[in-house]
Amino acid sequence: MILDHSDTASALAATLDDLFRRAGVRRPQALALADPDNRERFAGGTARRLTYAQADRVISAIAARLRRLDLPTDAVVALQLPNTVESVLSLLGVLRAGMIAAPLPLLWQRADATAALRAVGARAILTCGRIGAAAPAEVAAQVAAEVFSIRHICAFGATLPDGVSPLDDVFTAEADTIGAIARLAEPAGHIAAVTFDVTAGGIVPMARNHRQLIAAGAAVCEEAKLAQDANILSTVPLGSFAGLALTLAPWLINGGMLELHHGFDAATFAIQAESRRDALVLPAPVLPRLAEARMLDNVGAVLALWRAPERMQRAEPCSAHAAVIDVASFGEIAIAATRREAGVPAPLSSGMVELARSAAGTLTLHGPMVPLAGFPLGAKPHPGANAAGFVDSGYPCRFAIDAQTLIVAGPPPGIASIGGYRFVAGALDALADGLEADATLVVLPHELTGERLAGHAPDRGPVVQELERRGVNPLIVGAFRRQQAA
Repeated sequence: MILDHSDTASALAATLDDLFRRAGVRRPQALALADPDNRERFAGGTARRLTYAQADRVISAIAARLRRLDLPTDAVVALQLPNTVESVLSLLGVLRAGMIAAPLPLLWQRADATAALRAVGARAILTCGRIGAAAPAEVAAQVAAEVFSIRHICAFGATLPDGVSPLDDVFTAEADTIGAIARLAEPAGHIAAVTFDVTAGGIVPMARNHRQLIAAGAAVCEEAKLAQDANILSTVPLGSFAGLALTLAPWLINGGMLELHHGFDAATFAIQAESRRDALVLPAPVLPRLAEARMLDNVGAVLALWRAPERMQRAEPCSAHAAVIDVASFGEIAIAATRREAGVPAPLSSGMVELARSAAGTLTLHGPMVPLAGFPLGAKPHPGANAAGFVDSGYPCRFAIDAQTLIVAGPPPGIASIGGYRFVAGALDALADGLEADATLVVLPHELTGERLAGHAPDRGPVVQELERRGVNPLIVGAFRRQQAA
C-alpha cells in the first residue's frame, strides 16, 4: 500500500504477525511465498510455492512445535537458514509462539555464532541440513555444546546429526490454531528480533520491537511508492536488520507475494526477472550490470542495498528504467532510503530516520527504527548511543553542497566490511598472530563487496585446517584457500 499518515500509524500499532494475518484474511488463496527454482541445488528439496492459507498453517505448526518444547515466552530462538520460504515461515513461527527471533548471518560458523548466542542466552536454534557445501545443523550442534542455555536444535532437510529434531513435517501437520500471546503492554512495542552489530569493541546485540521493524519497512515502501499487493523478488536474506527491513517488512506491509533468490545464480535470476515485479531487492553494486543485461526491464522499483554506504557517491551511472531506491545500511543501527535522480545516488537526507553530523564528523542516526535499549534487559545500549537518542554509526561524513544533505565519506575505523559481513580489524590481526609464523591476513578494496580478505602463509594447508578447526567465518578461511588454489 502507498502509506498515508493514518496507514502508517495503523501499521506501526500492529505486530508482524498481525500484518501477516490481515493479508491472509483478505486473500487466503493468493500466493504468499515462493522459492527459487534452483533451491534443490543449494538446499535440497523441491521449490515451494505457498498461499497465505498454506503459509499460515505452517507458521502455526512451527509455533506449536516450539511451545511443545517447553520454551518459555520471550525465549530467544536463533535462525540460520538460506533465502527460502523456510526462513520466513520460521521467523514468523517464532513470533507467533511468543518468542524472540535471532536471525544469524549465513556464513557465521561456530566461533561467531557461539559468541553471539551466548550473549543473548539463546534457548534453541532453527536451521537446516545443508546450504551449498556447508552443514549448518552440524555447526548448530557444535554451538549448542558450548552455549549452556541452548537446549533444542531443530532443522529442515535430510540426513541430520544425532540430537537434531527434524522440522520438515510442519508442512504436512494438521491445522493447529495458535492465538496471540497475552502481553501486559502494547504488543507492537515488544521485542520481536535481535540482530548482531559488529563494532570495534566486538559483537553488540541489537534488539528491535515490531514497531521499529515495521517503521523501517514503511520507509522503504513510501520511498518506492509500493502499492498494496506488491509483488517482491528479494535476493537479500533475513540474517540482518537490512534483510528484515527490505525483504520481510515490505512484504508484510503490502500483503503481496514474496519470491526469494538465494546467493546469485545468473540463469535462475534471469528466469525470475522475466516476470513482472513491483520491486526487486538486490545488492547495489550489481545494479549497472543487471541494467545493461536488460534484467531490470520488468521491474517497477529497485531497492538497491549499500552495505558499504561510503561507495554510494562513487557509483556507476545506471540507465535502469525502474525507479531506483538507494538504501544505505549502517551496520545493524538503521537504514536510510533515498530515491535516485539522474542515474546516480543522491546525498542522504532525513526522512523516517533523522540524520545528523556529530562534532567528531561522524554520521549519527535517530528515529522510530533506531534501537536504544540494550539486550538482554539491563544490558548496555549500543556504545554509540548518546543522551539525545542519536546513535553514532562511526561513518565519517560531510555536508553536500546544499549544506542540508550528507555524504558518507569513508568506512568506520577499526572495521573490515566484506559484503554483508563485518569483522573487527584488531581481531583479524590477532587471528593471524595466532597462526603459524609469517601468516598474514590483510583487508583489500574490492569492486563488488567493498573490501576483501587476502591471506598469506608459507605453508597454507595447516593454516586452513587450523582455521576450520576453530570454526571461523568461511571468508577468512577462503582468504588462504584462494592463494592455495593459485
